[in-house]
Amino acid sequence: MIHSRKLSVVLLDVAPSLTLSLLKSQTEEWTEESKTVNIVDIFRKGGPAMWPLLALSILSVSVILERLWFWFRILTKEEDVVNRVLDAASENWLLATQLSRSAISQPIGRFLYAPLRLSNPDPEVFRLALEAAAEDELAAMRQGEKILEAVIALAPLLGLLGTVLGLIRSLSSIRLGDLGNSSATTGVTLGIGESLICTATGLIIAIVSLAFYRLFQGFLVNQVKLFRKAGSDLELLYRQAWPMAKGMLSRPPEEVAIDPHAAQYPILPPRRPGKTDEVNSAEP
Repeated sequence: MIHSRKLSVVLLDVAPSLTLSLLKSQTEEWTEESKTVNIVDIFRKGGPAMWPLLALSILSVSVILERLWFWFRILTKEEDVVNRVLDAASENWLLATQLSRSAISQPIGRFLYAPLRLSNPDPEVFRLALEAAAEDELAAMRQGEKILEAVIALAPLLGLLGTVLGLIRSLSSIRLGDLGNSSATTGVTLGIGESLICTATGLIIAIVSLAFYRLFQGFLVNQVKLFRKAGSDLELLYRQAWPMAKGMLSRPPEEVAIDPHAAQYPILPPRRPGKTDEVNSAEP
């Protein structure tokens, strides 16, 4: 009994020091691992092909950040702009024009304002204005796609080129007399492992760029659907109001000015005097 108590006391005295020593050794191991895993060292081991890969990565990140900010500003406001303009167009075309003009900072606002700014256009001209505005805005939304496509294509090739150059450098240092030497084989193995860093880096850059490229493509497809639906709805409302607006062209400007329902029709151009008006004004 006395011996067991002494043993337990000794263990209690030794346990804290043992725990501290284990924690210290583990911390030293983590420190050594953090020292070995250094980005700068990895970059140097990758060889000269890492420099163009670094340039491609910076280019890709800048385009991705700019496009994310662009799409964030569009997707958070466009639904509200479309609903407000279409609701106003069903009741008051002047108000719809003002609302679309106030939203020209958004692509959908510029798209809807393009036909509404015309003065009483024919329905076919109205449709052509919508189509032309849609092409311009969708083309602007594709900004940066070519850069991402180039990064996706070039990054793996540059990584492969760096690996090939690293293999050439590693294998060129082997001599026929050193083939049985374990130290020489170990050096070649380390050189091959370091040369594969370029391939891994190029693949990582290409995969990240491809993921965001496909994301932006999905956003663009949704914009095409939204533009098509909003343009069709606005054109349908305009075609319904066009016969009434066309009939108002033959009315004197005084009647149009006092008509309380005149704002419900598309914007009318100023009524020009015809030949009959000129003849009447010429009579004494």
